[in-house]
Amino acid sequence: MTIKKILMYPDPRLLKQSVKIDKIDTKIKAIAEDLVDTMYSADGVGLAAPQIGINKRIFVMDCNDGQEQKEYVIVINPEVTSSSEELNTHKEGCLSIPEITEEVVRPEKVNVSYQDLSGNLKTKQLDGLWATCFQHELDHLNGKLFIDYLRPIKKALIKNKIKKLNKKR
Repeated sequence: MTIKKILMYPDPRLLKQSVKIDKIDTKIKAIAEDLVDTMYSADGVGLAAPQIGINKRIFVMDCNDGQEQKEYVIVINPEVTSSSEELNTHKEGCLSIPEITEEVVRPEKVNVSYQDLSGNLKTKQLDGLWATCFQHELDHLNGKLFIDYLRPIKKALIKNKIKKLNKKR
């Protein structure tokens, strides 16, 4: 249980495809604990392993907005098995791209499958913030960031803003 340093864009490790987890052992359980501790420490609703420099297909999320009870979900080897035609626009941010939020359009509902820490296969239908968060974190595992959904001009403006913010740090 350690709070890890979150990698900041444009760190190239954020843009790599993560590898499947074949065995859920004590190392994977430790990664899960570190992800949970780091996510809560940074006041995030989700955090993927690549964001702490680990190239594995695992992320955590807790979209129970503002509730005292912490109800995080540990997601291993996730997949979106189907998604709705209806779309949802949500203002997204990212712990690896601080101080920047943008409207991103994604499917409103998704059917997902993943393994839990015990290796059990879980299937769920998610909507609202849970669906957005799942898709956002899954993108991290595929080397994609929310700014990749923006128009080229908007993305270029944000990249310049990030460079200026990184120089101030």
